[in-house]
Amino acid sequence: MAPGLPSTASVARFCQKLNRLKTLEEPTTETSLRRHLTTLDLILLGVGATVGLGLYMLTGTVAKEMAGPAVLVSFGVAAMASLLAALCYAELAARVPRKGSSYLFTYVFMGELWAFLVGWILLIQCIVGAAAMARFWSSYLDAIFSRSISSFTKAHVGTWQVPYLAQYPDFLAAGILLLASAFVSCGGRVSSWLSHTFLAISLAIILFIIILGFVLAHPHNWSAEEGGFAPFGFSGIMAGAATCIYGFVGFVAVAVSSEEAQNPKRSVPMALAISVTLVAAANILASTVLTLMVPWHSLDPDWALPDAFHQRGYSWAAFIVVAGAICAMNTVLLRYIFFLPHIISAMAADGLFFQVFAHVYSRMKVPVVGILVFGFLMAFLALLVELEALVQFRCICALLTYTFVATSIIMLRFRKSPPASSQDPGSPLGTEQTSASEPGQLQPALRPYLRFLDGCRPGAAVAWALGVLVSSAITLDCVLVFGDSVLHLPPWGYTLLLLLSSATFLLSLLVLGAHQQQHCQDTFQVPMVPLTPALSILLNIFLMLQLSYVAWLSFSIWLLIG
Repeated sequence: MAPGLPSTASVARFCQKLNRLKTLEEPTTETSLRRHLTTLDLILLGVGATVGLGLYMLTGTVAKEMAGPAVLVSFGVAAMASLLAALCYAELAARVPRKGSSYLFTYVFMGELWAFLVGWILLIQCIVGAAAMARFWSSYLDAIFSRSISSFTKAHVGTWQVPYLAQYPDFLAAGILLLASAFVSCGGRVSSWLSHTFLAISLAIILFIIILGFVLAHPHNWSAEEGGFAPFGFSGIMAGAATCIYGFVGFVAVAVSSEEAQNPKRSVPMALAISVTLVAAANILASTVLTLMVPWHSLDPDWALPDAFHQRGYSWAAFIVVAGAICAMNTVLLRYIFFLPHIISAMAADGLFFQVFAHVYSRMKVPVVGILVFGFLMAFLALLVELEALVQFRCICALLTYTFVATSIIMLRFRKSPPASSQDPGSPLGTEQTSASEPGQLQPALRPYLRFLDGCRPGAAVAWALGVLVSSAITLDCVLVFGDSVLHLPPWGYTLLLLLSSATFLLSLLVLGAHQQQHCQDTFQVPMVPLTPALSILLNIFLMLQLSYVAWLSFSIWLLIG
């Protein structure tokens, strides 16, 4: 071997470290929090962290620029993708009832390398999400004061026309983030009663919007004279659905809080499903009344709902809607910044991030350096980057994280569990039903027909099938999205690729389904595995491909930095 080159054994050890799993016997996973959250508390937590993200901030943009009145279909597709992801989160949160997130779930079930990637993505999700929220906040405040804030900035600072950068620096959004970061870094907390008060106000105003909106509805606004129901076609609806994912990302707060749930194996799955369903209903109903009140092409994307009431002569209602939007945005903005120290501390404790960012000061009880450094990064993004670019970047991060979680479910179900004698009550794998065949082996009834797979060691065929499933899902979605517009395939080539990728996806799905799974009696499990997580992977990738190339480029650069 040449001098200076690593030995084969050292390379093998390094690869083993990349794939090592986090075990719940480690001290970092022992719970120190009181289990006090009921199912209702978790539902309110999920709704409070999610409601308003899409309703106040996305309906106008998606309706005017992407889908028209079919924005309600876009929200429906995004809700389906989020519900599939929520089911996967529910099983992982029930099996790992610890304070964590998709980072912890990936570390426990997929390995260290994938956990780092997910944690790195979660960091930028918080940063970009907070920056986007601050820009939403700024745009609403600017609209209230008749654009005087933006006019003053343009007159005294100037404007520029650079793609995906804001036309002018948003000092107000940057200032909001710096103040919020300073508040959190000084040990500030938002009491539960204040959060519940904001949520109650927001929900009451959403109900007010829906009721008054239907009273003012004019079906003519969906007619062909106004452009029809879906003026941008199927591609517009799907592009809108990819953006509408932003309106559902807050449900992860329920999974993050599973350690504080009284009965996480029952309440977390129920709270996730109910909160996503309630938020989906609110978004669909609000987008319906919005496009029925006024023609979709006359909307002001910066504050669509208040502007719709203003156009109909109900200025007093517009101010009520603005109050609800500010309550919702304040709650979500602080949740982003409060979550940031948790993910930094978790990664640093596992040795996957710089320790200086996770050092907790005894007086403030928070990692001050990490909050301030990333707070300045948030403010910088809010100052210069266009709102749509921030939202799309946030969406691509969320969809990729959902894909990792769905993949974790498939890997978990077909992986051999530890022996029952070695499991403690906090084990992530629950109580297994005894079976003649261990997970990852062919089902006995199918062995005579699939003898070529019977010789594989347990889990090997599953791993190959999972890799083929993900690859075929990517190919199938690329053909569907880019087959005509970018690749310019002839009809026979388009059809051939579509059939081949579809057949490969279905065959890999059948191979997975032919193997034994883990069956737990005492905890929630995603129904119809591997079909449900496979559909989640397929839909997530399809929606990711609807996002702009700049979002993909920015995301790739962030991964390379990591």
